[in-house]
Amino acid sequence: MVKHNNQVPNAHFHKDWQRYVKTWFNQPAKKAYRRAKRLAKAKRIAPRPLEALRPIVRGQTNKYNLKVKAGRGFTLDDLEAAKINRNEARGLGISVDHRRKNRSEEGFKMNVNRLKLYKSKLIVFPRNPRSKRPKKGDASKEERKGAKQVDLNKLMPARITLGRIKPRKITDEERETVVRKVLRKAMLDEKLWGRREKRAKEKTEQGAAKKPKAAAMEADED
Repeated sequence: MVKHNNQVPNAHFHKDWQRYVKTWFNQPAKKAYRRAKRLAKAKRIAPRPLEALRPIVRGQTNKYNLKVKAGRGFTLDDLEAAKINRNEARGLGISVDHRRKNRSEEGFKMNVNRLKLYKSKLIVFPRNPRSKRPKKGDASKEERKGAKQVDLNKLMPARITLGRIKPRKITDEERETVVRKVLRKAMLDEKLWGRREKRAKEKTEQGAAKKPKAAAMEADED
């Protein structure tokens, strides 16, 4: 950086440069090592899937919210709606994130349906295969024989398929609608709904209090 009497910077970066050079000649070997490790894990946990089931989420902020990806885990509300015990979810290969919140009804229903689909295809092996009293939800011997290890990323990818919208003519109602007014009305309704509910409740209470008085006045007149 130029300073003082505008001297041209003269940094001697060429001294002992070999100390700061890093090489990665082990990249091909590391790739083979990771692959062998994945295969060994798959054999060890077979027929259990290699990866846990993850929800479909969107990226944060307006810049990335169009991006769809696999999230950290399902919420407790997702598990409850799909009728899956939160304590048993991890044992069934379902990832759980108790901190995540559902911000839209559409995303919530999509993940619940994802859990239900996974549950319908799930084959649960009993902890004690020799036991003569199978627990509720355990698979039969025939189902266990036909069980195969699957890749959940291929079988149930974190992807959304959107239907194609065909072009159409704009209706007269859509042409006359002012979007700014619609948005402003929605914002005001959201802002004032508490006051309006309180006012309506007070009116009903006042009307209910007036009715006995009116009935008493009519009885006095008679």
